[in-house]
Amino acid sequence: MKVLLASGFLLLVGLWYLSFSATRLDRLHHRVETSWANLDVLLQKRAAIALEIAHSDLADPASSMLLTGAAYQARDANVKNRSMAESGLSGALGLIIADGLSHATDSEQALLQELSALTAKIRVAISIHTDAVSSTQMVRNKFVVKTFRLAGTAPLPVTYEFESDVL
Repeated sequence: MKVLLASGFLLLVGLWYLSFSATRLDRLHHRVETSWANLDVLLQKRAAIALEIAHSDLADPASSMLLTGAAYQARDANVKNRSMAESGLSGALGLIIADGLSHATDSEQALLQELSALTAKIRVAISIHTDAVSSTQMVRNKFVVKTFRLAGTAPLPVTYEFESDVL
């Protein structure tokens, strides 16, 4: 009788642990999705500010064309091409900012300050997203999660190359 009671207790504890692990993994996946959504919004805002800078007098016509193309590519890039597009936009913005700081008007200075503040927010969002991805990957690599397929059909979250770029 004691053996039956003990095995029943162990079964309940095991089921509770599987349920707890599945719930935790679900919360981690949700955290990855929300952190990516936040980061994506900030990156879209950066592309919009880049377009405003491109249409201002801050950039010469050739640089303006380069920045406009990079901004549209970053805005419209699919998941596969996102890293390359965001890195291209970062490079184009770096060129424009390095060249245009000396002769910027007050409105252009405001745009550059807004871009600087947004870049700081993007760095924080990237940090949060990479932390969420690494936490989720760590939990998904556990033996219990793999054995009982607790992740279901959810894709393994990944980080993008542009997240390690200097923005």
